Amino acid sequence: MTEALEHAARQPYTYVRKELVEPDWRRFPGWRAVTEAQWRDAQWQRVNCVKNAKQLRKVMGELLTEDFYEDLDADQQRMATMSMLIPPQMINTMVPEGAAPGVEFTTAFLADPVRNYMMPVASDRLREWTSHPHSSRDSLHEAEMWVVEGLTHRYPTKVLAEMLSTCPQYCGHCTRMDLVGNSTPLVDKHKLSLKPVDRQDQMIDYLKRTPGVRDVVVSGGDVANVPWPQLESFLMRLLDIPTVRDIRLATKALAGLPQHWLQPKVVEGLERVARTARRRGVNLAIHTHVNHAQSVTPLVAEAARTAMEVGIRDVRNQGVLMRGVNATPDALLDLCFALQGEANILPYYFYMCDMIPNAEHWRVAVWEAMELQHAIMGYLPGYATPRIVCDVPYVGKRWVHQISEYDRERGISYWTKNYRTGIELQDPEALDRRYPYYDPITSLPETGRQWWAEHQND
Repeated sequence: MTEALEHAARQPYTYVRKELVEPDWRRFPGWRAVTEAQWRDAQWQRVNCVKNAKQLRKVMGELLTEDFYEDLDADQQRMATMSMLIPPQMINTMVPEGAAPGVEFTTAFLADPVRNYMMPVASDRLREWTSHPHSSRDSLHEAEMWVVEGLTHRYPTKVLAEMLSTCPQYCGHCTRMDLVGNSTPLVDKHKLSLKPVDRQDQMIDYLKRTPGVRDVVVSGGDVANVPWPQLESFLMRLLDIPTVRDIRLATKALAGLPQHWLQPKVVEGLERVARTARRRGVNLAIHTHVNHAQSVTPLVAEAARTAMEVGIRDVRNQGVLMRGVNATPDALLDLCFALQGEANILPYYFYMCDMIPNAEHWRVAVWEAMELQHAIMGYLPGYATPRIVCDVPYVGKRWVHQISEYDRERGISYWTKNYRTGIELQDPEALDRRYPYYDPITSLPETGRQWWAEHQND
């Protein structure tokens, strides 16, 4: 067979099993003396999080050039919507095979997909159309739909409970950038005002009074930052409400800080909650957030398996589709096979990156998401084939092919819905209205870019 025929006969994607490997953290000068016992210790991980360039220098030594730190500082001062907070576990998945100090390592670090969204630098951002004209701090209007502080009632049968406004790590693309984390020079964060116990009391009271809600996503921030006794108490109170049938714990820390979910006090507590859920016929699951195959390591797999061994029904992944991170068929499939095949984590959703400020370099167009959904079909088991969804403001999650109308030239898609959100219960037109969503302007043809240049203030 000729080379041309061989090429034509190849599959677009070839699966090759890759067993998980924990990268050697000792390749970083600042961690050369760190023992395995320290690395597996959740408290050591939290204490040694990187919060600024000074701490990053201590870890990296001479690996990075000065240009990188200038690039990082420029972003932190002028563009970042999230403050820096990265556990050693996450940094260790960046440039996992290492590189020569200086220019070679810096080049590899800048190209690294995990670094891309965990530690953005100014040169990552677009020079033109850095933000979409319709971007907003709370792009999904979650706070607008609070029924009590922190409890978003967006879907008829589901609520989102934001327990707190902190995480063990801060992702650059965070959809809750208006609330989560410390303020940055660009963003003065909103604050939760109630004491945690009062906020939780109000949430429980609302759920008792609203029997139509059967599904509670317990989130934040990240539930890994809720002291375990407080979280366990809240979960047991949820399990006392007979109309609650599904509880999902949202935690990126399963991937970013798996050490937390391996602590004996957490494992034992999770088993108590899972046992109670099973006895009462409630589905208890963990939803995590992994965006690249590099982040799936043996420790992550161990944390997922441990959760399932003590009674968690499912561990599912809700990733975010981002250019430069995972927005290719190969990257998505590599990630899904690492999750499903090696770590027992079910690929569930990939959300299109939300329309927050300064996120245009990550976002993909709806048509690109459609092509990606098509490209990954047929390789994974059906139950483990993730759905790519667009979280449309005032609508909610929609599979990317559920589009109602699409103006490709201007990058405006229109969507409909079959339910009213909590703020539309008296709106007779809510189910007939078309809701717009916007592609990144840089993805448009020249005529579309020109139209936006003329209409960006409309």
